[in-house]
Parts: sequence; structure tokens; C-alpha cells
Amino acid sequence: MNINRLFRAIPVDPVNLSFKGKLLSVASCFTVILAMAWVSQQFTLPTAYPMLIASMGASAVIVFIIPNSPLAQPWPLVGGQLVSTVIGIVCAQIVSDTAFASAFAVGGSVLAMLLLRCLHPPGAASALTPVISGDSIVSLGYGFVLLPVSLNIAVMLVLAIVVNRWLLRHEYPTRPRKSYKNSTHDPIVELTQQPGISEQDVEQVLQKMDTFMDVSTGDLSRLLADVQMQSVKRHSTEISCADIMVGNVLTVEYGTDVEEAWKLMQRENLKALPVIDKSRRVIGIITWHDFFKFINMNTRETFQERFQAFIRRTPDISTDKPESVGHIMSSPVIVRAESTHIIDLIPLLSNEGFRQIPIVNNEKRLVGMVYQANLIAALHLLSWH
Repeated sequence: MNINRLFRAIPVDPVNLSFKGKLLSVASCFTVILAMAWVSQQFTLPTAYPMLIASMGASAVIVFIIPNSPLAQPWPLVGGQLVSTVIGIVCAQIVSDTAFASAFAVGGSVLAMLLLRCLHPPGAASALTPVISGDSIVSLGYGFVLLPVSLNIAVMLVLAIVVNRWLLRHEYPTRPRKSYKNSTHDPIVELTQQPGISEQDVEQVLQKMDTFMDVSTGDLSRLLADVQMQSVKRHSTEISCADIMVGNVLTVEYGTDVEEAWKLMQRENLKALPVIDKSRRVIGIITWHDFFKFINMNTRETFQERFQAFIRRTPDISTDKPESVGHIMSSPVIVRAESTHIIDLIPLLSNEGFRQIPIVNNEKRLVGMVYQANLIAALHLLSWH
């Protein structure tokens, strides 16, 4: 069998990582095992105590290769390993037959992890360790849980957070993600025919399947929604932000007076103004909310009097209120390139609550603005083709 036929016989790679991602993950596994061994050596453990337990190798693979998995989160890592090790020691001490002790250790550890919601597959291997290692581990008693198991886990957890967050750029520990919510009154959702998959929908389907999916329901619902968005984009005409944006938008700069900016918004009937620097790069945005949030409501004046006092320029040298746009603007600002497909704006303008998105060119300079109305009109045209 030649090499090409051999690779054709191998199933699809279950880990969807780039070559760089695979190298970084390998380096992470190497580093964490080396660190655990080094830290254990610093404690000058007696020769009876091992530096590492073998299941930590499997834990490293899960934590650094699939960090978004529910099985890789801190509680499964810590709880699964510790609970399983304790159960393994108990079984090794009270069950004399190795075969039964092994079965009880694995079965008991899996049951405990499921009940405590800390399922971590390497934990079952940790439960087997005291049973198959014999008196060399059993004689250590529950001290084995402290050294080296707890020490190994502590080192891995610290490195998992540091490496995943700052080296691999993963969100670890993972947090529940916002999924696209079903909205029968959202014209953007209706036009794209997006069913609005929620976490509850995913959970109900998984309950019917009665099987475990190695991905959180939030990530899975977001994945399905993003797949639908990609499908819409693939079947629609290539319409970019440059095709629907409003060009030559009015702007202000950091030092523009608050009063001048407000008068401009009133005169032109604007709800938002981009704030740019001398190179026309977006540094902020001001909306009506940015003006109102600085109004002091704890006075006897009417709202109109308080608002007029706020936007009016202070004639004195010193002042205790914001005077320029740069002091009240919202920053940083989400922008999109003019070549961005309009479908990519849907999550921002519908689910994230934005009413307008500044559009920039390849030099990051402001070239226009896309409003909700622009996107709805464009999607309406797409729905007729």
C-alpha cells in the first residue's frame, strides 16, 4: 500500500486545527507536563511518591486541544480527577480482587462524575491507578490525593488558563454564548428566513437524542445559526457594505464642542455621529444617549434647563462638566470594511442592538455608514431575486 492509499484509508481528522494550531497545542502539552514534573521535584517528594500520574497526559490533550469542550472546563478537570482518585483508593483498599476492584473503581468514578457534573474521561484512568499499581500507591493512602494528584491538577489548571487565554487565544474557561433569538417581529430575521435557533431548542433536541455532544449547547446553537448565515451568503448576490452604505457622512472630532455637535445632530436630524481623528480614522461615536447620560437629575431645574446647561459651553477657564465630544463619546467602536458582505451585518444590527455601523476602507479610514434601514432595504431586494 503506497502512502496516498494509506492516507485515503485514514478517517477524517477529528481535530479541525490549522498546522500552526496543532504545533501550538503540542507545545502546550509538552510545557504543562514539564512544568508539573518540575514543580513536583521542587517538593522533594519521597521516592514512594510519583512525580506525575499518567492520566494527566490525557487531561493535557483535552484541555489544550479541545478547550471549548464541557469536559475541559475547570470543574470537570479538578472535580473529575480528585473524586475519581479518592474512589480508586477506596476500591483498592477494600476490594481484594484486582478485576473487581478495577471495575468498581471505573464504574464508581464515572457515576460520581456524572452525579457531580464533572465528567472528565482521564478521571477514570486516575481511579484505576491505585488499583493496578498495588501496594506502592495504596500504602500512601489519601496522601496520594494531595501529592502528586492535587499538585498536578493545580499546575495544569493555572497553565490551562494562562496558555489558552494568552497563547492560544481561546476563551477559557468558556462562558455561555448569546444565541440568535427567535423574533417574529424582526424584519431582518424574517428576510433571511432565519428560524432563530436558541439554546432551549438545542437542549430539547439533545434530550430526544439522549446522547452526549462534546460541545456546549450555547456554542452548538451559535454554530448552527452561523452556518445558516453562511448559507444565505452563499446563495445571495455578492452585495458588500460599499454597495448600500451612505457616503459623505457628517463627522465630528475629539475636540468639537458638545454644543456644536448637538446643534449639528438637531439640524441634520441625526441619531449618531462618528468621531474621527485627523486621518479620518474612527475613534468613537456619539448618540443621543451620550448627551443624556451626563445630565444631573438631582436638581430642581426642569430637564430642558438641565440639558441646556449641560451642552452650553462654559465661558470660564475651568469647568466640572464635559466640554468636548471626546469626553462623552462611546469608544471603542465596531466598524466593518467596505468589502464586508451585508449578511455579516445582520448579527450586529439585529441581535447586538446597533442601529448603525461605520464603514472603513483598507486604510481604516471612514468612508460611510450603514444604517438598519439600508440593510433591510437590501435584504428585501435579495428576497425577490
